Formats: sequence, structure tokens, C-alpha cells
Amino acid sequence: MILHFIKTSLLSSVTILNGSSIWIVFSFLLAGILRNLVSPEKFQKLLGNKKMSSIFRSIFSSLLLPVCSCGTFPLAISMYYSGAYLGPTLAFLTANPVMNPIAIILSYGLLGPKITIIYILTGLILSILVGVIANNFSGKELCINNEMEDSIVLEVEEEKISVFDKIKSGILWAFQDLSIIVSKYVVIGMILAGFILTFAQYNRVHAILSNPNMMSLGTVAVLAAIMYVCAVGHIPFVAALIATGVAPGVAITFLMAGAATNLPELLSLYKIIGKRSVIIYFPIIVTGSFLGGYIANLILLPGFKPVMDFDRVSNSLSTANKLIFTAPHFVKVICTIIIVCIGVLAIIRDLKGKYVAYKAKEM
Repeated sequence: MILHFIKTSLLSSVTILNGSSIWIVFSFLLAGILRNLVSPEKFQKLLGNKKMSSIFRSIFSSLLLPVCSCGTFPLAISMYYSGAYLGPTLAFLTANPVMNPIAIILSYGLLGPKITIIYILTGLILSILVGVIANNFSGKELCINNEMEDSIVLEVEEEKISVFDKIKSGILWAFQDLSIIVSKYVVIGMILAGFILTFAQYNRVHAILSNPNMMSLGTVAVLAAIMYVCAVGHIPFVAALIATGVAPGVAITFLMAGAATNLPELLSLYKIIGKRSVIIYFPIIVTGSFLGGYIANLILLPGFKPVMDFDRVSNSLSTANKLIFTAPHFVKVICTIIIVCIGVLAIIRDLKGKYVAYKAKEM
């Protein structure tokens, strides 16, 4: 029984990672390219302050990045390491899964304009809120010390390095530094997520989602915030639930909480930036998602009718499919292997470092 549970959990973890690994690897590439093309000085000028304009720039950049929610975190960490303050970083992390163009198109076609508008407004309000609170109540996590890095970049700029060399250097940084920082927590988080999903079982999740009361919405908010939920992939699932009579607020709560955060992401935030970032981020997302769903039910119920315009649904799916990159299975497997290998190597490196430190103390 125990062995079956472990086997099922590990298979769930691999399935989750297979669905997200292509986006994680893509986000590493994109983060590496952007890092040197948009210098730390520019990042600090645009996002390295407490101004509201920095938070809005971060939020609306989401409209230009049709990246799945699992690929948002490496991009956000890259922004943070390039000089963005914690506020704009967490605002981007909240907004991108909700406001990316694929999610908006699918939401409009499958959930209808009313739910889509409430969904976008909830994401926008929460992004602003988490950004402002992070900028004003974070401690040392507010920004990373880039003084040494800035001086190196200034020297590099004086040498007038070509665009190709900048891209090459950025990609090397992404896979030699950023991927090592992120992948170990992704691997650990995905394993934990697989265990949680196996323990909860999907039919129980379905039963919770089908109950529209306040207690259910609160449970949905917490459960979705821990689970791995793809912002794009779960919109059809939620649309199918609503078509069977589930309250529309469930869509807001489940998609908002699930897409904006998950266990691997929370673990990575805690380890990479600091516990205060999680203390700020997690409660705001969970509470805001719950309130968004509750308000949606107050506005839309009773009398809400699910989307039944099959032509509009078909057109939205067709448009979204043109934007969605569907990788062949073998590419997903290769990306999963890359993430696992980098993550395991990072974990082994950490363990070796702790062992050496322990031996040094004994001596």
C-alpha cells in the first residue's frame, strides 16, 4: 500500500514536471537573453524603486509575455537579480499568469466576458496590492545588492560587446547560475506537489470545487495556492465544471490562487528571496482569491448562465491554439531530464558544501 502510494506520487510529480518543464527551460532562455540586453542599470531605473509606475510597468509587461504560469517564476527571479525591487517582482509574479494574452483569450471564450472581466480585475488589484505591500513592508528582501555586478556591467559596456556575445553570456548565466538556483527547489516542490495531489485525490478536489459556499471557496483558495495549476491548461477544466452548475466564483478563486502561486514557487521564494516574501505573498493571494470568488458569486448569482455560444468558444480556442506552443512529448521529456539533472546536481553540491563545513567545524 505504501509502495503503491509512493509510486503513484512520483508518477504524478513526473507528469506535473513534464507539463511545465518546457516552459521552465524556455523561461531560462528568455531570462538569460533579457538579462544582458536589458542591463541592470535599466532594470533598476525602471523597476528598482518604490514608485507606483514601477509596479504598473511590471504588471503590464505581462501582456507581452504569453508564458505559462510555471515559466513566470524564473523570469521574476531574473528581474529581481537584475535590480528590480521586490514589489515589482511579486506584482509580475501575480499578474503574468492572469493577464498573459493566451489566458485572457481562453477565459473570454470558455468562461464568458463577465467572469473574464472579474478575473482580470482581481488579478490587477491583487498585483498592485502585493507590489505596494512588498515595497513598503519588506526588509532586506526589498532588493538584492548589485553594486559589484553594476561595476562589472559598466566595465563590460565600455568594451562594447556585440549583441551576440551579450545573448551568449546571458544564456550561460541562465543555465550556470539561475537554473541551479531555481531547479533544485522546482524538483523538491514538484515531488511534494505529487504527494499532495495523490493524497488529496482529484475526485475529492472536484467535490470541493463543486460546492459554492464560503467554506468551500476558502478551501479552494488554499488548495489551489499549494497545487500546481497551469493558468492556461486549467481554464477548460474549470469551464467544464461551471457548465455542470458550479458557481462562477469558483473559477476566479481556483484560477487566481492556483495560477499565481504553487508549492514549488513558494519554496523557491522562501529559499531564494526570503521568508518575508512568502509571508507577504501567500496570504494576499489566498485572501484576495477568496474575496474575488465571493464577490463574483454575489454579482453573478442567481441567474448566471454558462457560456453556450459554441461558435465563440471555437473561435477563442482556435485563436489561443495559434499562440500556444505545444511541444512534442520527447521534447518535454528532454526538458524534464534537464531540470531534474540540474536540480539533483545543485542538491548534491549543497550537501557537499554542508558536509565540508561540518568537517571544518569538527577540526
